[in-house]
Amino acid sequence: MRKNIAIIGAGLGGLMLARVLHWYGLDATIYEAEASPTARRQGGLLDIHAETGQRAIAAAGLYDEFLALVRPGEDAKRVMDRNGTILFDYAGDPSSSRPEVDRGALRAMLMSSLPDGVIQWGRKVAALTPLGQERHAIDFADGTVATADLLVGADGAWSKVRPLLTDVKPVYSGTCFLEIGLAADDQHHAATIATIGTGTLMAVAPGKGILAHRNADGSMSGYVALNREEEWIGAIDFTEVRAGLGVVAEQFAGWASHLVRFITDSIAEPTPRPIYALPADLRWSPRPGVTLIGDAAHLMSPFAGEGANLAMLDGAELARWIAANPDSPSSVLATYEAALFARSSTIAHQSSRNLEVFFGAAAPASVVELFKPVRRQADNS
Repeated sequence: MRKNIAIIGAGLGGLMLARVLHWYGLDATIYEAEASPTARRQGGLLDIHAETGQRAIAAAGLYDEFLALVRPGEDAKRVMDRNGTILFDYAGDPSSSRPEVDRGALRAMLMSSLPDGVIQWGRKVAALTPLGQERHAIDFADGTVATADLLVGADGAWSKVRPLLTDVKPVYSGTCFLEIGLAADDQHHAATIATIGTGTLMAVAPGKGILAHRNADGSMSGYVALNREEEWIGAIDFTEVRAGLGVVAEQFAGWASHLVRFITDSIAEPTPRPIYALPADLRWSPRPGVTLIGDAAHLMSPFAGEGANLAMLDGAELARWIAANPDSPSSVLATYEAALFARSSTIAHQSSRNLEVFFGAAAPASVVELFKPVRRQADNS
């Protein structure tokens, strides 16, 4: 008998899992806490890697649709020091094996590939209760209840499903991001945005940085990064936005004025985003009826560029294993999880090292060294 599969979370991983299951002729339901697909901004660009994200997209039968979303040359990179001196400038490769796409567009592609009713919006999980015989009850904040023969946590950093498998919780990395942005139609910002080049600007120094990307419409989005106590940035009062941004800008005293303006002139809602991570070698014992994908399984800093890619590959691989034995999906969980642990551990260690590369004592020279192979590869292609 086919099993009832419940996916908690409509991020890229959960959507990919549902899509590939659908591709195999299997049904699943996604329960998402947010009220609608447009409840919040979906972030900026993602570089989609051939060996992970593109592999998943191909498994979902969506590769041609994905190619239509690619923004050629958006992988351009510019590294600056605190004085605004350009240390590394890479113009981008239109034929890159890691093309850039807009996260929101990628998510919309996956959502549109699913039948109506697969995603249930506004279904915030309040409690999860094992019922025996591999089944779980899902209690929602709206008072409704659902049951699942297979429960998949695709619900991110603070997963409600993860505690069914492990007591381990994410730990603050010591680095916090603050969202920044500038509009394209304000000439006052034109010179500042021009500093970025055609892709991504990384102006870094030990313990801090400004990461900015030029969007397709000419606007800028990005982050201020600071190695500070989580409590410090959490205590800043952004009720008066300019005053709050001024407090952050004080951390960049002595930096080139055109770089500091990314902070002081920002029109984005100044949302602090502390960077959390799970242990790189996290493991749990297989448990019938429940598993994890994406950040719920292997939360890491964004400095390996693999979070979204891994989430999609997790979803595609789990679907493939379920399709191999749809009448007993729990029988494949140990095999799926063993592969999950192996691939995510390597990348999580890389991500942790790269976080130090960006904001450690050797920055910005360490960042230049990190990207030199990108230029060599382009020159040799």
